[in-house]
Amino acid sequence: MTALFLYGSLRHDPLLEVVLGNETLPENQPASLQDHCVYWAKDAGYPCLLPAAGLTAQGVVLPNPTEQMQARMDFYEACFDYEVHRVTLTDGQEALIYLPPQVIEAGPQWSLADWQTVWGPISVEAAREVMAAFGREVPKEVGKRFGVIRARAASKLRGQSAPLTNRFSTTDVTIIAQNRAYDHFFALDDVRLTHRRFDGDVSPEIERAIFVMVDSVTVLPYDPVLDRVLLIEQFRVGPLIRGDTSPWSVEPIAGRVDAGETPEMAAHRESLEEAGLTALELELIGEYYPSPGAITEYLYSYIGITDLSKVTAGLGGVAAEGEDIQRHILSFDAFMERVTSGAGANGPLLLSAYWLAQNRDRLRAQAVGGA
Repeated sequence: MTALFLYGSLRHDPLLEVVLGNETLPENQPASLQDHCVYWAKDAGYPCLLPAAGLTAQGVVLPNPTEQMQARMDFYEACFDYEVHRVTLTDGQEALIYLPPQVIEAGPQWSLADWQTVWGPISVEAAREVMAAFGREVPKEVGKRFGVIRARAASKLRGQSAPLTNRFSTTDVTIIAQNRAYDHFFALDDVRLTHRRFDGDVSPEIERAIFVMVDSVTVLPYDPVLDRVLLIEQFRVGPLIRGDTSPWSVEPIAGRVDAGETPEMAAHRESLEEAGLTALELELIGEYYPSPGAITEYLYSYIGITDLSKVTAGLGGVAAEGEDIQRHILSFDAFMERVTSGAGANGPLLLSAYWLAQNRDRLRAQAVGGA
């Protein structure tokens, strides 16, 4: 087999181990490619290799990959539409590299250490899900959902870093089998498991279906000077399929936390996309599972202190994401009347409303004091 030249994220050994599988990794060797340089892809979290006269791209050579390793590498790279090319390295050795079919716009020079800090753990966790599809799916289909795969990976890592809040932990659960029944924008897993009981015994084997989702944020914009809130209204398929006669839902701003974002970053981004708001001071209402018996989604809910004096009711949303959003500006009293009348039938809206009612006087006093 021809050697592989690795110039980017696959120089991160934990990622390479996941991609290549359980076989013992051959010891890689430092190598370089003249008149090339590795850059950050512009506004993205991955590297790209581009011609650059007089510069040298540093990397490593994987000298003797097995056929299985080569097949797994081909699958992983094909998920991103990368194609294999043959190059001659600085020392005259021929090697294979993977490159995208189109030229990628470059940012600054890439740093493996910087990439490892932000993207290393996320990429390793995402690769586990990608490579679980090896031999079962075509790479193109896996690649279509890589954005949500990576966001799910980031959500899982946040969950794993959460503090232990009671005497039981994941060590008290034995997963016997976990099979993915559906995977697109969301995923559905069938799980068979046992767990420690409160009486000290182990439960009998139980079966559950779980909707695998991404961590999300909600933001209720509030202007404490004008005593107004901003709500959004949009069509929701959940109420429709339940049989609700009014499947348009009035809600806080909401959206998923993308990979590489903090919840606060996602809250600011979604506020801009859905309502055109650029300056918010976020107050955390709480972090919670809205329905822990059925879905993995974890919500970060915020009040967004802002100036709504120049914001009007109107349309918003990102067309490419199929969003059709109507903005509403309500006085606090009108908002609470809507909530208490039952017209705001979703959890984040109710939680945000009751939190705001409890903290409204403080927020208004702070606004006046700071004016």
